[in-house]
Amino acid sequence: MYRLDLKEPFASLWHGKDPFQEAAALEGEVFRSVKNRQTFRFEEGGRGFFMKFHRGVGWREIFKNLTQGKLPVLGAGNEYDAIGRLSAAGIETMTVAAFGEKGRNPADRLSFLVTAELTGVITLEDLCRTWPEEPPASAVRHQLIRALAERAGKMHRLGINHRDCYLCHFMLKRETMNDAAPVLYVIDLHRAQIRKQVPSRYLVKDLAGLWFSSMDIGLRKRDLLRFWSIYGGGRDARLRKLLPRIKRAAERLYRKEFRRPVPSLR
Repeated sequence: MYRLDLKEPFASLWHGKDPFQEAAALEGEVFRSVKNRQTFRFEEGGRGFFMKFHRGVGWREIFKNLTQGKLPVLGAGNEYDAIGRLSAAGIETMTVAAFGEKGRNPADRLSFLVTAELTGVITLEDLCRTWPEEPPASAVRHQLIRALAERAGKMHRLGINHRDCYLCHFMLKRETMNDAAPVLYVIDLHRAQIRKQVPSRYLVKDLAGLWFSSMDIGLRKRDLLRFWSIYGGGRDARLRKLLPRIKRAAERLYRKEFRRPVPSLR
């Protein structure tokens, strides 16, 4: 396997060079570093970028994931493909600046993904943190619920499940907050999966994650009903069957994370 996609300025900077060596040599402000993956911010030509550099996960990690019923993340390819599909469908997400992937052996595959830094943005988690004490205008709340529901619904209908689907992975462009159609980016897709149709277990996981992460922001029952109506277009029979499972999973997550009862909706 060998894939390479270089945009400017990296197409010029790395012309005639080994892009994997160039990517591996980059340094910056580290945000996450685990055994075989590092995420860091760096600057080039006065612009900010984020690098995710993946080294082979090894057969032990692959077998461990498979025995736990999980699909292992083998590199940056998942995120690159998910970004491409979301962008083609008109869903705001990260912009790829450079991508590379090589290696037939899945256990030692080498890959990297460079995305342009999003500026003037705030995560929905941070934005909504003060809502219980300082509720937003009804119009703003309704617009953000609509924007989130539309993107989550469209993402799932494209066959993409996020696997880390929480409010912190949706970023609002601040200057559009009061717009009728706020700009909302889907980010951090390194665990995303792409299929013809998202299996029920992964729909439950994604939607329970969103529900769980919104339980402390002061939502009302009608806000939740509005989200489900927009997400499913008001006619999603599959969603109606899954809602009890989604609710149980979200409440289980909340009790596990915070060790306290699930708050009641207003």
